[in-house]
Amino acid sequence: MIKWLTLQTGALIVGFIIDFFVGDPHFIPHPVVAIGKLISLFDRKLRRGNSNPQDVSRGVITVISVALISTVIPALVLWGMWAIHPIAYFVVEAIACWQLIAARQLLREGRRVQRKLEAGDIEGARYAVSMIVGRDTDVLDDKGICRAAVETVAENTSDGVIAPLFYIILFGAAGGFFYKSINTMDSMLGYKNEKYLYFGRAAALTDDVVNFIPARISAIFMVISAPLCGLSMKRAWKVFRRDRFKHASPNSAQTESVCAGALGVRLAGDAIYGGVLHKKEYIGDPVREIEPKDITRAGWLMYISSCILIIIGALLRLVLVLCL
Repeated sequence: MIKWLTLQTGALIVGFIIDFFVGDPHFIPHPVVAIGKLISLFDRKLRRGNSNPQDVSRGVITVISVALISTVIPALVLWGMWAIHPIAYFVVEAIACWQLIAARQLLREGRRVQRKLEAGDIEGARYAVSMIVGRDTDVLDDKGICRAAVETVAENTSDGVIAPLFYIILFGAAGGFFYKSINTMDSMLGYKNEKYLYFGRAAALTDDVVNFIPARISAIFMVISAPLCGLSMKRAWKVFRRDRFKHASPNSAQTESVCAGALGVRLAGDAIYGGVLHKKEYIGDPVREIEPKDITRAGWLMYISSCILIIIGALLRLVLVLCL
């Protein structure tokens, strides 16, 4: 147990460092892509059609099946590596942790938007932001593009980085794959449209549950990180407490509110999805106008918060090792 805790903690740190410098190269097969294909298979085989109430139970079967497969297979592979040699386990665990963390790729995509905006290439910025958001981007002006990018970095600070880290710290890489399977199902199936209203309901609700604690941990760590990034901790806490529930999701506004307060900008508001206007409340106060550099600032808020979680997780594991 002590050896596993030590090696797994080291693998997590190594995986995080690799992601920081390398990100997710497109030429390397990504396990989340395989999870996506598995979800698509269940979608094709089980979903009856549009707005079919019978699809609720089929959606539950999909969530349970995909989560089990996505967790058990990595767990068996890692157990096999451990049986071969602890160093083999360490290498595979580190690679798995690297691929479960999406910090570098998220910041890379955000900076692509930032560079286009700073160059005055609005069409290029619209296309770049369309790669990371679900809303219609052809109607966005430069401020709208910037807000969309900052919101995505803020929301994915939890979904793409801190939540996977949270489950890895608790259960190792297999726990990270469990989380990724749920989060990917939500992103593919969790829509309240005619196609997935019933079939995707279980995925959406499960994602809300597994993200409940990580989203709030993310928000608190972002508040703590704000002064380390040259941002306002006081305003981050104020806006977090006031605006953290101004979203249809119980989790998304947790980190968006902190980011808006720390930066001193206003996020959210009405957005168009599939040609349909969705009314949304604003998050934050317009202390100043949002600017392209806020995308990078939100990225550093994400990184510092992640480092705090890793440090705390490592310290807690050290205490556990000393107590065993």
